[in-house]
Amino acid sequence: MINLLSRRYLFFGLSLLVIFPGLVILAIWKLPLAIDFTGGSLLEVRFESGQTPQPAEMVELYNQLGVDDVQVQTTGEGTILARSSFLDEVAQANIVSSMEARFSQPVTVLRFDSVGPTIGREVTSRAALAVAAAAAAVVLYMTFAFRGVQNAFRYGVCAIIAMIHDVAIVVSLGAIGGLLLGWQIDSLFLTALLTVIGFSVQDKIVVFDRVRENANIFRRLPFETLVNHSIIQTLQRSINTQLMTVEFMLLALALFGGVTLREFALILLVGLFSGTYSSIFIAAPILVVWEKREWRNWFNRGKSEAAVP
Repeated sequence: MINLLSRRYLFFGLSLLVIFPGLVILAIWKLPLAIDFTGGSLLEVRFESGQTPQPAEMVELYNQLGVDDVQVQTTGEGTILARSSFLDEVAQANIVSSMEARFSQPVTVLRFDSVGPTIGREVTSRAALAVAAAAAAVVLYMTFAFRGVQNAFRYGVCAIIAMIHDVAIVVSLGAIGGLLLGWQIDSLFLTALLTVIGFSVQDKIVVFDRVRENANIFRRLPFETLVNHSIIQTLQRSINTQLMTVEFMLLALALFGGVTLREFALILLVGLFSGTYSSIFIAAPILVVWEKREWRNWFNRGKSEAAVP
């Protein structure tokens, strides 16, 4: 049998290697928040001729109308997205008419959204409250469901720690994407993050439930061997459920779904893969580390080895 848990610190190191660069970027440049959270307006237009102006020309037009904080980008569908500070309907109509006059062609407004900063703060706080409530519910549920197993409380805590790992992966991806690809953290990002959290917790419950079942069958088996055996048993299910179905669908959506869905699909693609990975290589190993209390030897290992003649 493959002993996956013997390499648990390697898996911990790989996760830190992925998370750390994103956290550094996050600390220096912060998350690139969209208007959903900071407040502002999003205007998407299409020009009738199909030939879109350069983003620099659109920025200049906005600046001439007194809007000096606009960000403009083109899309693969031949439209222009302009993000700026808050605009009312009158200001939006004035900008569109100025576009038509300057570029001498009709302009079709495909989307116009305006969000105040208060709404953004409310959405963020409610999402955080929902995640915290869900985490507490998971711990309570797993403590009750695993009550026949020794230290049942640990299973729920380890599931939440691994879930935080998945959140860190997604947030790091958002920070890196914001720096390198111009991504912005919007409501779609929040939707993807909450979806990842849901799938992540589900995967961990499946793995831990197999550990619980085996703990009642193989009572004399060492705990690490028991958990490793349970992981191997659920490995095929995790691969078939996640990789062969959801991941391939999201990969196709990221490649062929268009610009507006690409960021959402990539976040889900990485986040759900991280959820499956952390169920096997993070949550279960943390449970073993906690059970064996290995942290007591982390700093003494080197001294012990040096003392051996």
